[in-house]
Amino acid sequence: MGQSSSLTITIVAAVLLVMMFGSAYSGNFFNEFDLTWGDHRGKIFNGGNMLSLSLDRVSGSGFKSKKEYLFGRIDMQLKLVAGNSAGTVTAYYLSSQGATHDEIDFEFLGNETGKPYVLHTNVFAQGKGNREQQFYLWFDPTKNFHTYSIVWRPQHIIFLVDNLPIRVFNNAEKLGVPFPKNQPMRIYSSLWNADDWATRGGLVKTDWSKAPFTAYYRGFNAAACTVSSGCDPKFKTSLSDSELQTANELNAYGRRRLRWVQKYFMIYNYCSDLKRFPGGFPPECRRSRV
Repeated sequence: MGQSSSLTITIVAAVLLVMMFGSAYSGNFFNEFDLTWGDHRGKIFNGGNMLSLSLDRVSGSGFKSKKEYLFGRIDMQLKLVAGNSAGTVTAYYLSSQGATHDEIDFEFLGNETGKPYVLHTNVFAQGKGNREQQFYLWFDPTKNFHTYSIVWRPQHIIFLVDNLPIRVFNNAEKLGVPFPKNQPMRIYSSLWNADDWATRGGLVKTDWSKAPFTAYYRGFNAAACTVSSGCDPKFKTSLSDSELQTANELNAYGRRRLRWVQKYFMIYNYCSDLKRFPGGFPPECRRSRV
């Protein structure tokens, strides 16, 4: 069996394990989140174990966490809008407030039926973003729940999908690059209409005859430090997963997983956009080793 086949089998096995055990320590949505806008379009149900957001022609909907977090690991399982989701955006992110806010983004850009979602990631520090990386997914995110995670440490931010690292943003303060480390952030999510830009740069508009559009959430877990109650006992173990990390960085196994995703599924990287940065790439782009 070839090396690529063995790697694919290993990745599939890891994904199945995460799907089987990923919600073992799920938080209750009634206890952890507030529905913040959209009237009845956001719902918490199944005893607080499930949440849904909907979008129609009148309004989208959203929620935010009751707690503010400063470092940790955040996991959420999502099943995205099925069918023709063109023009819609499901955003799931950490953010502080104000003009100099910090933010760590997952955004899922919908598409026409049968065409892939685009997973858009970004990092803001002290109000400055423009650090986009985009990916296709190696599965249909509308058929089943999948786990999307943010590991936020003083040294780096890691984005994971089903426990596979897809992106690492390292702390490059020594190069003069701001890094989110001082502002506590809440978890936010929203489902909204962005057909002026979301699908093929706005060429494909939302088909309102398919509304309402609905995304589903379950399996929330935060092994993190909060402003209100300090650090969760699972905080340290969640950030030193022996399968992926050693000390403060990805281990060899984690780096191989990252390279696989970025080789086959990354479709945009600001650190390789010469048209956007004709005078030279941002300084953190030179510090790409993880």
